[in-house]
Amino acid sequence: MQRLLDKIFQLKAHRTSVRTELLAGMIGFFTVVYIIVVNSSILAEAGVPYQGAIIATIFISVVGCFVMGFWANAPLILMPGMGINALFAYNFVQTLGLSWQQALAVVFISGFLFMILAFTPLARKLNDTIPLILKQGITVGLGLFLVLLGLEKGEIVTRGEHSILAFGNMHDPFVLATLITLVLTMILLVRKVPGAFLWSILIGTIVSVLFGVHGEVSKDAMSLAPWKDVLFQADFSGVGQVAFWTSVFSLTMVLVFETVGLTFGQTKQLGQTEKLPRVLQASSFTAFLSGLFGTSPTISALEIGSMTGSGARTGLASVTVGIFFLASLVLMPYISFIPNSAIAPILIVIGMSMLQEIKEMDFSNAADTFSALLIVVIIPFSYSIADGIAVGFIAYPILKLFTKNRTRTPILMYIIAALFLLQFILQ
Repeated sequence: MQRLLDKIFQLKAHRTSVRTELLAGMIGFFTVVYIIVVNSSILAEAGVPYQGAIIATIFISVVGCFVMGFWANAPLILMPGMGINALFAYNFVQTLGLSWQQALAVVFISGFLFMILAFTPLARKLNDTIPLILKQGITVGLGLFLVLLGLEKGEIVTRGEHSILAFGNMHDPFVLATLITLVLTMILLVRKVPGAFLWSILIGTIVSVLFGVHGEVSKDAMSLAPWKDVLFQADFSGVGQVAFWTSVFSLTMVLVFETVGLTFGQTKQLGQTEKLPRVLQASSFTAFLSGLFGTSPTISALEIGSMTGSGARTGLASVTVGIFFLASLVLMPYISFIPNSAIAPILIVIGMSMLQEIKEMDFSNAADTFSALLIVVIIPFSYSIADGIAVGFIAYPILKLFTKNRTRTPILMYIIAALFLLQFILQ
């Protein structure tokens, strides 16, 4: 068996071992297992059946990790992306008025378009054309959005009577449970405890029991039956709506920019940039399958540092994560017991970690700075990821026209800006 694994994953060439890869994969799983609960909770707010969303999240993560492991042989984890799931639930469904089934059709088409780009040189070319500061602005804007969602979900922030937002009721047991869990989660991260998010959920659930705000254990036995409620439920009846194609355009842009930028950085950090084309192909294929499986699109997990830091160098670690995701099906009846007070702190701290990207942004050029900061500000304040990206991309070529030391703006940036502007006009 060891010889076979060495042949498939080229362990000796990567200077690693079966034991190291398996252990790193196990650590990686416990770092990202929170996604089962958090992603399902966000999708449920769009109307997706909760139990079906749980199974869809698990199986798309299994397939994603297997495809990444066997096809790209890279130690990356593909799972539903934070921020993109919020785009699915709060923008496509709650803001633009698509049904969750139509939003799945959006995922399907966007994933297919991403595949076309990923299996050609177009994805790399598009990524190279988009200014780095705009991509960084998207990351920071998504971070602020996740922080806001977490604060709302934990009821730390509520709708105000005399203002848009107001501080929550500090005497409410639910709010207290959220705050205590948030503090404990940040302590775990400060101490760099392995699997901090998993411990956060466990501790947060215990705190919720003490405060009497926990959920209920499902009385149904473990079953794959709920998956039929979301599997192959994509509804293409909205193809005649402007909102549908607006969503397709926005999601495709986010998928391409976030995935290419993120995986390029990850493969560079691993010293395996030669694997980037196959990594992008694996990512696009799994994003395409997401619409069929019944969930928002996958991206490469930000938390792979825990896995690579444990010695992972090949796809065997990714396959190990996939096997653990599959085994997590036995926990399904107990997931509904976990309350929002245990989930909200994870959204908040993930958002905060994404905000750290702002320190890498180059603010020396005023036109670039204003364009990027428009994205950062508009995303949370408009409660729309797509609109925030659109405003920044429209502003960029316009502001660049009025800079003193004018550098040539790629024609593609004008085309993208025109498409986003057309989107606003049609809306």
